[in-house]
Amino acid sequence: MSQYHGSACKICRRESKKLFLKGDRCHSPKCSFERKGYPPGMQGRRRRSKVSEYGLQLREKQKIRYAYGLGERQFHRFFTEAQRKKGVTGEILLQLLESRLDNVIYRMGFANSRRQARQLVRHRHFLVNDRIVDIPSYCLRPDDVIRVKERSKKLAAVHDAMQKVREGKTVPFLSLDKAKMEGVFLERPNRADIPFDVNEQLVVELYSR
Repeated sequence: MSQYHGSACKICRRESKKLFLKGDRCHSPKCSFERKGYPPGMQGRRRRSKVSEYGLQLREKQKIRYAYGLGERQFHRFFTEAQRKKGVTGEILLQLLESRLDNVIYRMGFANSRRQARQLVRHRHFLVNDRIVDIPSYCLRPDDVIRVKERSKKLAAVHDAMQKVREGKTVPFLSLDKAKMEGVFLERPNRADIPFDVNEQLVVELYSR
């Protein structure tokens, strides 16, 4: 499946869950999910029929895929890698996705959304362990240091995002120094530390069919 280029707000409405795909707009009264809490399309307001087991599994997969901005093939590669590792496949999948550079930049508050974080990474605004990395899907390892490139510290997009971050208010597996505009990926997160309300086990069941 090719990358989705349609309305991000329609995704949230279709999945019946706010996925925070548009940054600040998702926190404002303009949020389409808040104004139109029903699925998009002409039949959106009609009462939904009972969803099948397969439908529930598919919806959970789509929530994860859209939230992290992945194409179908890319998501499948992450799932295959999670299967190869020892442990609970669903939790490992989320750990791998949370380890992506674009996600960590978003979690640290250097960007208002993962979509914006991907753009900033591609434009070479960030260093990982003092080396420029321009691959959004780059998987970080424990103790990797992420910092804004010196010439990019005055970038309006980064400053706007950082103004909304309170010192120390990051997820437990990250640390952030706002003054230096840098952070550390401390460790692979536990499931309880990932702020994403999704049932990843349904995704495992979907791929086990």
